[in-house]
Amino acid sequence: MNRLVIDARESGTSTGRYIDNLIKYLSKLNPEFEIVLLAKPHRAEHYKKIAPNFNVIKTSYQEFTFSEQLGLWRQLRKIKPDLVHFGMPQQPILYRGKSVTTIHDLTTARFKNPSKNAVLFTIKQLIYKWVVKIVANKSATIITPSKFVKKDIANFTRMPQGKITVIHEAADRIQDAAEPFKILQGQPFIMYVGRPQPHKNLQRLVLAFSELKNKHPELKLVLVGKNDTLFEQLEVFVQKQKIADVVFSGFVSEGTLRWLYEHTAVYVFPSLSEGFGLPGLEAMAQGTPVASSNATCLPEVYGDAAHYFNPLDVHDMASKINEVLTSEKLRKELIAKGQEQVKKYSWQKMAEQTLEIYRKVLNSKSSN
Repeated sequence: MNRLVIDARESGTSTGRYIDNLIKYLSKLNPEFEIVLLAKPHRAEHYKKIAPNFNVIKTSYQEFTFSEQLGLWRQLRKIKPDLVHFGMPQQPILYRGKSVTTIHDLTTARFKNPSKNAVLFTIKQLIYKWVVKIVANKSATIITPSKFVKKDIANFTRMPQGKITVIHEAADRIQDAAEPFKILQGQPFIMYVGRPQPHKNLQRLVLAFSELKNKHPELKLVLVGKNDTLFEQLEVFVQKQKIADVVFSGFVSEGTLRWLYEHTAVYVFPSLSEGFGLPGLEAMAQGTPVASSNATCLPEVYGDAAHYFNPLDVHDMASKINEVLTSEKLRKELIAKGQEQVKKYSWQKMAEQTLEIYRKVLNSKSSN
């Protein structure tokens, strides 16, 4: 029996939703392999519950570290897998066994992080670019979530597109009971959910919201996400601009997130760069009208189910959000189209397609 290792170190993070859903639905398929999950200690019990037919091995090697390069490499050699699926480019470059790698996007290679030391981050970014090119060369197959990323990686690494497979992600409705966010009850608001990295373009969203306040003085902007240094920097920006009614919710439960989706006037996704754009699709799954950036893969993934704006143009952003706010006909159309768009994607289908990749690579004669 072939032994397959899945690197699940990203589990429990926003980007880890991909690997969590892959494992959840792959477990239901009862694949004909022995599957070993490499998980960080705090996620081991989670995997034992959702994938009881898989073997869970704990690993403490952090991404982007020297210990990852040597320690994880040694751990893999001890396990002796026939195939490893790395859920991200960060992996031991010395590992030369058969492997499949998922690359969600090249955002890390293109955008700075102002919360990090500039010199150290630049060095890490250069290393990351180098690692991506090595990984692309040594992996038997690269999996990407969109056609846009497929072309982007092919151009960046100069590898043939035939070696890259597009497997879409998906979005599910939140099943937890809705829990009101008390200070917003009875209040009109628009919202964003996600991380505050620079490419998410939240400063321009805040400025667009400031414009909207001229027409909608009671409107609030809700920014949902765990408090961190970047959110703190954004809060300082809001204060300096003297913009009122921007609500930083911090981390919220699934039930509260459901309530926010169900009561927001518009979900706004102003991102400059995405690999798939899962947050907007998740909003559509909850029956929320979406106003979105027209950048990178987003029109490909959302189709005609979003109202698009130029993310570099604050005035255009404000104008398009206002159109959704003021047109009941447009709102109803976006909600209906969003519900249909979500049906095009399935986590189960994603798991089935990934399983076929495993079979194909395992049946091949070499890893390159």
